[in-house]
Formats: sequence, C-alpha cells, structure tokens
Amino acid sequence: MSAGRIVLSVALTEDESMIPALAAYAAGRMLREEATLAYGKGNVFLWQDAPVDADDRTLLRLFESFTDSCDWWRARVEERGKGEAVEISESVIRP
Repeated sequence: MSAGRIVLSVALTEDESMIPALAAYAAGRMLREEATLAYGKGNVFLWQDAPVDADDRTLLRLFESFTDSCDWWRARVEERGKGEAVEISESVIRP
C-alpha cells in the first residue's frame, strides 16, 4: 500500500537494452490496459493500482487485469530475450 492505494507491481527484466523495444509498445498498451510500464532501480517493471477502500469486485478486476497484462508483457520480454524478431504494426502509437 502506498498513499491510500493498493499497488501491484512485477519486475519484467533487468536488461536495460530492452527498454526501447518495450517502450515502443507502451503507448498502445495504455489504450488497452490500466497497467503501466515503468523503469526504476535497475528494473523494467509493470504496475497498477486501486484505492485501498475499493470493493471486492474492483479488487478482483484489478488482480485479473494485472495478471493478464503481466502475461502479455512477459511474452514480449521472452521474445526479445530469445532474439526473435517481433513485428510491430504500422499503427504503433508514439507518445
């Protein structure tokens, strides 16, 4: 908990060389999900939050959507780690 919020976070990688490739996905993913890609303390990580006083339904949705986001981002990290070419659509949204 932090500042009246429940914060879920997971480290995705410590490999800083992946930051540009992962960042290219971030703007488009922000339109699909509430989880946010971030970098700090030597890790690229994903985080999402909700109010501490959220009801059970909201907390369940938070957890479910966060785990879905984690799966998607971990798959991108694995693809990059294996050196596989990852196709990026022509319609990538850049901030």
